[in-house]
Amino acid sequence: MIIVATFIFSIGAAACAGALTFTFITYEQVSLSKFVWGPNNAYCQFTAENTGTANLSILAVRINGIAPKSVNPSLMTPYALDRGASIVFTLTPAHNLTHGDSYQFSVITTKGNSFSCCVKSA
Repeated sequence: MIIVATFIFSIGAAACAGALTFTFITYEQVSLSKFVWGPNNAYCQFTAENTGTANLSILAVRINGIAPKSVNPSLMTPYALDRGASIVFTLTPAHNLTHGDSYQFSVITTKGNSFSCCVKSA
């Protein structure tokens, strides 16, 4: 009987410890969506939404790994994005984007995490 009670207590303690551990874990996650292309693909707008559990700061955005010619809002200093919040970026590419080709858009946080999405141009 003592062995059974000890076993049940151990399972309960482990379950509580596991629940407490996961409560404090936070993570970064950014979802990219709502892509809009300008005339002749001269610019692109997209929404970046913080869908993780932690507040984060966006350090850079990339198109196929290359920094765009311009980004609005500017990322001269990292852009703080609270969890659940979103921001619309307007990018002017560093080179011409070809109609119908696919491009990888990435958002990089100050922690070095990169979140990407492949999109076909207009």
